[in-house]
Amino acid sequence: MHSQIHLDRRTLLAGSGAALLLPRRLFAAPLAGFTHGVASGEPGARSMLFWTRFVGPTGKPEELELEVSTSPRMGRPVARATALADPANDWCAKVTVEGLAPGTTYYYRFSGPARARSVVGRTRTLPEGDPQLFRIGLFSCSNLPFGWFNGYGHAVAADDIDLFVHVGDYIYEYARGTYPEASAAVAGRVIEPAGETVALADYRARYASYRADPDLQAIHALFPAITTWDDHETANDAWTGGAENHDPQTEGPWAARLAAARKAYREWLPVSDAPYARYDIGRLATLHRLDTRVEGRDQQLSVAEALRGATDMAAALVKFRDEQWLAGNRQLLGTAQEAWLFAGMEAAAKRGARWQVLAQQVIMGNLKSPADAAALLPPDPDGRMKALVEAGSAAARVGLPLNMDAWDGYPAARARLLAAAQKNAANLIVFAGDSHNAWAFDLANDGRPAGVEFATHSVSSPGFETYLSGVAPSALAKALVGANPGLRWCETSQRGYTHVTLTPREAVAEWRFTVPVTSRAPKLASTSRARVPAGANRLQLG
Repeated sequence: MHSQIHLDRRTLLAGSGAALLLPRRLFAAPLAGFTHGVASGEPGARSMLFWTRFVGPTGKPEELELEVSTSPRMGRPVARATALADPANDWCAKVTVEGLAPGTTYYYRFSGPARARSVVGRTRTLPEGDPQLFRIGLFSCSNLPFGWFNGYGHAVAADDIDLFVHVGDYIYEYARGTYPEASAAVAGRVIEPAGETVALADYRARYASYRADPDLQAIHALFPAITTWDDHETANDAWTGGAENHDPQTEGPWAARLAAARKAYREWLPVSDAPYARYDIGRLATLHRLDTRVEGRDQQLSVAEALRGATDMAAALVKFRDEQWLAGNRQLLGTAQEAWLFAGMEAAAKRGARWQVLAQQVIMGNLKSPADAAALLPPDPDGRMKALVEAGSAAARVGLPLNMDAWDGYPAARARLLAAAQKNAANLIVFAGDSHNAWAFDLANDGRPAGVEFATHSVSSPGFETYLSGVAPSALAKALVGANPGLRWCETSQRGYTHVTLTPREAVAEWRFTVPVTSRAPKLASTSRARVPAGANRLQLG
């Protein structure tokens, strides 16, 4: 129970005597009160945040000791700190250690009363100077009842990233039997609580059930994390003042639900309390972590509302486009975060950062429905599907996008951001999730290149293959690329994650598609690649 463990790929995958961290063993009894493993996050060149959860026998707060060492055997710790596992924070304990060395691999563990010890974790500080290589795993949308987290499992097995970025939908708020329906839920993938998450206790229980997943525990134990939430950590299609999936009449004030969701998120993840933050990877890159969800987002526009009662659909759509969609004052980041980001982009340019990376939630590229999308439908399509496709095509004919919840719903805010990138001559890379599908976009502003977007597919949540089940994914991809000049490539039917490699010369995205998530297997079915040379702000495929 208290043996020292070398947490590396060999220990995780081999049947050694010390293999307490084998993913298949993480469902075993907790290690003397340490219920959900360990994690690290908020990486800096000389600092790191460390996390664990400890439930002691007394029911009272317990002081834990953290040891940090350059040795996997935990000899001669280079740093020690204390953290409090407090029931007021659902027994989660976090502490930030300063004074570490840049670009260095560290091992760490927590100790509690009565010689209780956690598993040993591994982490790595960010480099300084001129690193020639940095690798990131990009993840989004992990809905536990829909299947196993094979993307996390493969990243653990491959062991070829320096950190991982999660851009949201780390959990989902729905009750059992709702997204997915009970008939679509995978056996053994049971969430707590049974009902929807609304109160603090609900969100805590949901995180506890997700964090019991062996592959999620393993990726947290192996790599430092940079995470930002999207809507399902609170409620579907959230914005500053509410959400599509929140009814104040039955679920209470939105502010109370948002506060509960935020508290549980900050308890259960290795994150700071800052809603947005900046991370310097030497002079190779600056990564800006953003909140496009609730920090400053105006409420999403609704094409359905614009068409309600309209007798002339085309005229109603044109009126909606000109009077609402093109309004220049609509915010996605909010004025404070937008000003912070633009100042940070300018500072990164002045210090000579080769790449500027935005870790944020929703797709930035322009995405319209193909005008002739109805031709893709099978004979006698489902009535709801047919109506959605026809509405999307009608919107596209007057220049309106497919998804008002993405940056497409806030075109003036997007133009301001891309103009700031152009002003600073940034090599801009945008990370996105949310859509459940894989996308590669060229981003342009005022007719000139402004950056590229690597939008990742989901870990387990279903994509277009579910909603357009009668449409061949290859035909859908061809139609979408043909209808959207900035869209260079997409894949709409597979799950997994994206591996991003940064060098001074180029950035390369590899979309990794796992085997079906209905069974647990950390294996890939296929991959696709795109690259952008430094200075180009345009993608090269293959």
